[in-house]
Amino acid sequence: MERLSELSRKSALAHPCLLNETAPFTRPDKPLARSRLALVTTAGLHLDGDRLFTGGDQSFRVIPSETPPTKIRQSHASIGFDRTAAMRDLNVIFPMDRMRELVAAGELGSLGPNYYSFLGAQRPPYDTLLHQSGPEVARRLRDEGVDVVFLTGT
Repeated sequence: MERLSELSRKSALAHPCLLNETAPFTRPDKPLARSRLALVTTAGLHLDGDRLFTGGDQSFRVIPSETPPTKIRQSHASIGFDRTAAMRDLNVIFPMDRMRELVAAGELGSLGPNYYSFLGAQRPPYDTLLHQSGPEVARRLRDEGVDVVFLTGT
């Protein structure tokens, strides 16, 4: 924190955070080599031509897992982070190619048919995330047979 500017430090310290002390840790019931994985991100990613994320948007976007990284855009922007690395290689924030490589190497069983993206840097109220879009993505992941989620942010 001491390396941040005063403005960034005050913003980080004042940012409200949800506390969830009741969510249980759930150990996967099978090895990764037999599991289906999906990526879920809060990096504000979406398909080229899809509806952009705008400030406070608590909806989600679907990204088919076979989508090439060149067809994915990031509409999440902030003065708080540098997007240069992600613009050069999306795998820095959304490791699609790395997950495909893990499946090819037999380290992962398979990939879910879809990945899901939310907009990060949310502020209260979180009602839509908690009661609509979050549970909807959870249902979709379950229905798609996903065993494990790899969550990324920016």
